[in-house]
Amino acid sequence: MIIGNHNLAEKVFIIAELSANHNGSLETALRTIDAMKASGADAIKLQTYTPDTITLDCDSELFTIAQGTLWDKRKFYDLYAEAMTPWEWHEILFKHAKSLGMEAFSSPFDPSAVDFLSALNVPAYKIASFEITDIPLIEYTASKGKPIIISTGIATLGDIEDALDACRRVGNDQITLLKCTSAYPAALEEMNLLTIADMQKRFRVTVGLSDHTMSVAAPVAAVALGARVIEKHFILDRAMGGADSAFSLEPAEFRAMVDAVRDTEKLMGKITYDLSPKSLKSREFSRSLFITEDVKAGDTITDSNIRSVRPGFGMSPKYLHSILGKKFTVDLTKGTPLSWDHIAADT
Repeated sequence: MIIGNHNLAEKVFIIAELSANHNGSLETALRTIDAMKASGADAIKLQTYTPDTITLDCDSELFTIAQGTLWDKRKFYDLYAEAMTPWEWHEILFKHAKSLGMEAFSSPFDPSAVDFLSALNVPAYKIASFEITDIPLIEYTASKGKPIIISTGIATLGDIEDALDACRRVGNDQITLLKCTSAYPAALEEMNLLTIADMQKRFRVTVGLSDHTMSVAAPVAAVALGARVIEKHFILDRAMGGADSAFSLEPAEFRAMVDAVRDTEKLMGKITYDLSPKSLKSREFSRSLFITEDVKAGDTITDSNIRSVRPGFGMSPKYLHSILGKKFTVDLTKGTPLSWDHIAADT
């Protein structure tokens, strides 16, 4: 799949999530994009909502967070009012990212956000974990014909199947599923990254990881298991605080993650049993059959006048037992690599 100018088959696509980490400052958001680029991100992702497009301004306890999270005791409406990225910033931020050679897109949280992002000609859309059950939103987003990335943090197997069916109903098979654990931050023991390979086989789509751990180990392991997209929250400095600061990576941490992912890509390579030029050269250090004492033509080959030793310029040791008892055809000195020309044919 291709997102913008990025072919996911050729290189892991690394997304830096801004989320609420601008803390209400456009200048901070712009400086964060600069740092994302310097840290190796391929793309920036925003979140496109207002408090009114994502929840209700309601004093009911149902609209107050109480789930053992970072945001407990806060009203949904107040949290989203604080965390939102103003819509008037989007075009400014997207243009800045593109000027740096980055892709820029967002997560819409209602149809009006989809239309808004469509007008900005985003190269892809991201469906957040908590929206995976909103099948009408997924269907409408997918109908725009752009690649669609879907996080699966709260999804059951049936939810994932429903989301994929929604995309395909409108003719969109440009789908990436992100394995995700919706905990902030997420514990390593809850990641279950072996699911990535199963997702690829089961759903036949591109698979990646939306990671909320504070470790680079999860992205590295995910790439080793076949992930082609990595998404991580990014912040200039966690000391800034803010709704998402506690599970966001600072620039040096993000850079370390990117470097580790790129190293992992090199390590994975391809399935091959061919030797690299350096490995082929190293075969010279392998064992082979050598003459261990001076011999004359007509002498019998024994395990005292030939032996398997390093280096590897003689015959393969696998022939040792089959040539014992045969005769030498020429005089040879100690240290000569043995070859078939030195051995008399059976008579």
